[in-house]
Amino acid sequence: MNRFWTLSFVLAALLSAGANAQVRPREEPDQTVVSDPTQREMLETIEVKYQGGLFGYSKKEHGTIKFDDINERLSFYGKDGKERFSIPYSSIVVVYPSQTKVQSGTGRAVGAIPFPGAGIGGLFMKKKKNYLVVNYDDQDVDAKGAINFLVDTPEILFNSIYTIGEKAEMKPRGDSYIRKKDY
Repeated sequence: MNRFWTLSFVLAALLSAGANAQVRPREEPDQTVVSDPTQREMLETIEVKYQGGLFGYSKKEHGTIKFDDINERLSFYGKDGKERFSIPYSSIVVVYPSQTKVQSGTGRAVGAIPFPGAGIGGLFMKKKKNYLVVNYDDQDVDAKGAINFLVDTPEILFNSIYTIGEKAEMKPRGDSYIRKKDY
């Protein structure tokens, strides 16, 4: 029985040493985000995953944001190409980025291995998720809300914010765009 505990201790030490080797910063592709708004590009469409936030539309789904400049609105289309909902530019109050770090699928799988110390290695496997958040004021029901869209890269995220902010004639504030109230 003593041999079992010795072997377990040595194995846990080796796994934690391997996990520590993975903590060092790794080289990632250049994902520099253009901070100067004049150098950002206007987008025609944005591939997103709707996460929720609009009254009556709770189902998460992949789709596309399109800009209807003639009717001055932002429209979300599902994978089938049908329009799910739209928001008038004048109803958009704030557009801003949100980034969260979550444990990757591989990290969850490694953490579930029934082996002493394996869970620690899974904790270090994280990835960033980029969210486009659109706060709106719905005049139809006199309510306010926030719609969340999952976007692939930070570059697309910030170009999306720039495009929506400029088309809705909003004022830039840091990384976001706001609509100032008329007093």
